[in-house]
Amino acid sequence: MDLNLKGKVVMVAAASKGMGYATALECAREGAIVSMASRDKDAIEAAAETIRQETGAQVKAYTFDAKDGDSIAQWAEATLKELGPVKGLLVNAGGPPTGQFESFSDDDWQNAFELTLMSSVRMIRAVLPTMRESGGGSILAITSSSVKEPIDILLLSNVMRSGVTSLFKSLSQQLGPENIRFNTMIPGKIDTDRLRGTIKAQSAKRGISEEELSKDMSAQLPLQRFGTAEDAGKACAFLLSDASSYITGVSLAVDGGLIKTVW
Repeated sequence: MDLNLKGKVVMVAAASKGMGYATALECAREGAIVSMASRDKDAIEAAAETIRQETGAQVKAYTFDAKDGDSIAQWAEATLKELGPVKGLLVNAGGPPTGQFESFSDDDWQNAFELTLMSSVRMIRAVLPTMRESGGGSILAITSSSVKEPIDILLLSNVMRSGVTSLFKSLSQQLGPENIRFNTMIPGKIDTDRLRGTIKAQSAKRGISEEELSKDMSAQLPLQRFGTAEDAGKACAFLLSDASSYITGVSLAVDGGLIKTVW
């Protein structure tokens, strides 16, 4: 399938590794012009160079802080100036810390709000003018299976990512007439640093090896394996592309059957 991304500018946040990197790579493979950003200058430049070498695509690395509105605006402005009108945006950021309700202070809640919900608001705000001027675009956020089935140790993520989902559904209604689409991608157990960190913590708590816990967790999934970053990246590239031009307001689960809810 031709995703019709060739020559189109796609911004990908938190793209130095994991699902962000995989999305940038898949978009580049489809011929997109990729603007990728993360907090770590060395890591994002190395990631961009790897993608350039593999795909031959035009890829530019930027540094930004997802909790800083000015930083987000500067990334968007530089992308527009150096690469052209933005047609796709992947909203993405590292997740809030794990823990139980009693362990979180007001500062913890505020930091999670800034990192997850307000970063989404600010990234959207930064690209809306260029998308309006160019006749539309696609904005996608990576959320979590916790928006369907809350995860006990991820309270901050449960709350903030549910807010992101509501934001995207609302904006899909408001901005659909302007051909600006809003969707979210719900990853299940994708083999990333975050999942590995969770496995490490839980295996220590339960007194079993990480390998044993991973095996037990994957055996509970209908597809009997963890997802790869590439699995998630391909789905994101599709939702960012014109191949999904009649899809908006959707939360697509890429989870190997993890989520059991009908809706």
